[in-house]
Parts: sequence; C-alpha cells; structure tokens
Amino acid sequence: MSLIESINKDNLPKHLAIIMDGNGRWAKQKGLLRTLGHESGTKSVKSTVETCAKLGIENLTLYAFSTENWNRPKLEVDTLMKLLVRSLKKELKSLQKNNIQLNSIGNLSKLPESILKELNDVIDKTKDNTRMTLTLALSYGSREELLNVVKNIGYKVKNNIISIDTIDESIINQHLYTHNLPDVDLLIRTSGEHRISNFLLWQIAYAELFFTDVLWPDFTDENLYEAIISYQKRERRFGKTSEQIKQT
Repeated sequence: MSLIESINKDNLPKHLAIIMDGNGRWAKQKGLLRTLGHESGTKSVKSTVETCAKLGIENLTLYAFSTENWNRPKLEVDTLMKLLVRSLKKELKSLQKNNIQLNSIGNLSKLPESILKELNDVIDKTKDNTRMTLTLALSYGSREELLNVVKNIGYKVKNNIISIDTIDESIINQHLYTHNLPDVDLLIRTSGEHRISNFLLWQIAYAELFFTDVLWPDFTDENLYEAIISYQKRERRFGKTSEQIKQT
C-alpha cells in the first residue's frame, strides 16, 4: 500500500501549519547562493499547496517571513520580497483553478508597497474560493501578535467597550490575526530544527508536532504524507485521559 493510500481522509488535520526551514542550508550544501535556495523552495510551496488541496485539508498556513527575518542581509530580504511578488503573480491562475482562497497574517504594514498591492490583489481575486484557505504568515511574529491583542483588549476595557469580566479565550481568539481560522491541528517543521521560532504560539496549544530532517526545497508529497500518517496515529486527548476519549 502506498503512503497516500494509508491516509484516512476522515481524519485529516483541519488546520495544517508549516515552518518552511532549510532553504539557506540547502543552497550552502550545493555551493550555491542562499537566494537560490529560496527560489528552489518555491517549488515545494507550489507542490505542497496543491497536494493539501487535493487531500481535502481545509486550512494551510505557511511561515513565509518572520518579524526577525527583517534582520537578515539586505540582498536576501530583497530577493525574498521579489520572489514573493513573482510567486503571487505566477500562482494566481493556479489558486483560481484549484479553488484556493489566499489569506495573510502578520504586521503587513512593514511590507513594501509593491508587495502589499500584489498581495491584496490576489486576496481580493480569490476571496470567493472555498476549497482551501492558504494563509501566508508575512512579517509575522507571535509575540508581537499577542502584544497587539493585549493592547487592543486593554483599550476596549479602558473605553468601556468590553468588561474585564467578559474576557475569555474566545475574546482573545477574536483579536488574533487568525480570528477566522481554527486552531492548528498539525505543525510541521523541516530542516531538523526542533523549535517553534515564534510561530502561532497561542494557536498551537494542542497541535501535534512533526519534525523532519528534510530541507524545505527537498520536501516532497511523500514527506507530507508521512507527517499526516504520523498525526493520524496519535491519540489527541486535549488534557483528558485515554479512557475519557474512548467514552466520547
């Protein structure tokens, strides 16, 4: 039986998030510039997005550019931005064909105007697509996101818009960038690193984590299937005992 045949289509993660790591190391191993690693990584993005849609995964979030990535060498940042614009223009037709809606989260005000224009254009043109929501985390940092949540809720309490006694998890969820998305069920990180890197810290509270040594440009459908099969073999208890889960 092939890997894809082993996947239970009735037990897919509703929200899959991926930390796409290893582009630079992939390029270094091959004696290439880091920027060429990022270019090669776009092929894995395209393949993963289309495969997730075909499988029936409803929400896919990709960590494309973190708030910390702005500190990288200017040439690398500029290349990443150019790649983003080029990919958005190039993949619009594919997003429409596959009925995929584009979404974005992060401190988007930091993005260059040309990027923002292209991003908003693709978001607008795909807003009615229903097969899958693809979210790009751009200029994203979870600590910054949570800080903004605290500030926004604090402002509303101060101005009597909401009462402090009504603040609960649902109120916090409403103020997150991901307010229109469910919590993450499965988080994949490539390249052998075993850390979260300031990504969706609130949203992954009960996510299953899958780490692989595969560098992102080498990430294939087979690697994706392995992660999903691993997820499906796990018992998700959400703080309960195995016995309680079996009784429900």
